[in-house]
Amino acid sequence: MGALAGPEFFTEGVVPEQRVIDHGIPFPQVLQPHIQSDLASLVDAIVKNKTWLDSQLEQSGAILFRGFDVSTAADFDAVVKAFDYPELPYVGGAAPRSSVVGRVFTSNESPPDQKIPFHHEMAQVPEYPRKVFFYCEIEPAEGGETPILPSHLVYQRMEKEWPEFVQKLLEHGLLYTRILGEGDDPSSPIGRGWQSTFLTKDRTEAEKRAASLGMRLEWLEDGVKTVSGPIPAVKTDELRQRRVWFNSMVAAYTGWEDARNDPLKAVKFGDGTPLPKEAVMACLDILTEESVSIPWRHGDVLVLDNIAVQHARKSFAPPRRVLASLAK
Repeated sequence: MGALAGPEFFTEGVVPEQRVIDHGIPFPQVLQPHIQSDLASLVDAIVKNKTWLDSQLEQSGAILFRGFDVSTAADFDAVVKAFDYPELPYVGGAAPRSSVVGRVFTSNESPPDQKIPFHHEMAQVPEYPRKVFFYCEIEPAEGGETPILPSHLVYQRMEKEWPEFVQKLLEHGLLYTRILGEGDDPSSPIGRGWQSTFLTKDRTEAEKRAASLGMRLEWLEDGVKTVSGPIPAVKTDELRQRRVWFNSMVAAYTGWEDARNDPLKAVKFGDGTPLPKEAVMACLDILTEESVSIPWRHGDVLVLDNIAVQHARKSFAPPRRVLASLAK
């Protein structure tokens, strides 16, 4: 264990790919117990040190809690609630998910052989979570890491290396198109059906809820086409006063593919013109180069600032069970 990290309950740890960003900030920040502790002690430490933990998250954008007694989904729910961030329901997202307990649900249930590309959670809808929690209930047999990366570094590199492309994104934003079936398709990473996407079986109510998310619906014989945008591809991180690469461009262009969806039609400039493939693939390379892969251990809790940090999922050999929770 490293030097004492702030409050006496926590000490700094490391993970293999951990890096230093912004003149000395560890990414991610890894916190371990200073002394052996139980779940109640961790919950109490989070409540008492909330201001300090918020400051760590503001600096790094990602905190990994490792080595704590978080054994079950219910334990994870208790940890999430200890942070006392308002809950954000999962409405408008693409991933097939199931509720587990309290504020906890499964993370993307798509097949283990499929990678999930880099994205900010729900970047394609107006109300997105500010905090994303992940918890490792069952360690992967092999693979299954969660790569994460600071989005301001992506913006800085894209602006430098692809200035004309970035300027067009700033002017027009992005338009996202996705076709949803009626029910969920667990074979697809974007297989959430329209009924669970909008939490209703009523088409009129679905249209109202879609409109509140900035989506237009076009009903098809066996489902619905959703069109979102134009949505800004770059946001200003107000807390840190810098621009961030906040979009699902690469995820949609490379990963929104199933029996209904063609990824090349999934995302365009906000004026309807196609994206240049070379710029999108260059962005994918930057995302990969700037990322840190988190190898999961049972009991790990990863907290991400969703406007500052993107995440992905590598393919894996089962079993693997990683749970999630979203907060405003």
